[in-house]
Amino acid sequence: MNALHEDPTHVLLADDDDDDYFVFSLAIQEMSFAVLLTRAENGEVLMKLLEEKHPDILFLDILMPCKSGQQCLKEIRANSKYDSLPIIVYSSLQDLHNIEFCYREGSNLYAVKPSSLPELKSVLERIFAIDWKKMLYFPPMSQFVINPS
Repeated sequence: MNALHEDPTHVLLADDDDDDYFVFSLAIQEMSFAVLLTRAENGEVLMKLLEEKHPDILFLDILMPCKSGQQCLKEIRANSKYDSLPIIVYSSLQDLHNIEFCYREGSNLYAVKPSSLPELKSVLERIFAIDWKKMLYFPPMSQFVINPS
């Protein structure tokens, strides 16, 4: 099939930080495939958007107003209609408590927010190299966290 005729990958980013969203959107634009990026500015908006349309992949910040990323993760994983949704926690928090919580609650990966656009592109390339449509990837804890290189 010609790559020009493939449907874009629908990425939903749940992040309240405007700067982080801007940098993420720049990195997404530089991917080698078509991406439709949608943003949820807080946890409540995220849950409403998920009801409307099922994205191909969700990037979830932990620190959000109205409903935290942790609350959203628990809610999403408690609903079987989202069993096939890859959830990538996308956070600046690097403490073991949050990482273990996200692992235990069913996040697929934990991506530490990079400090530069090239680092973010590298992180995204590693995440999108996984064939999420074929199967959900649940790595062992030792491979769960993606740090900027």
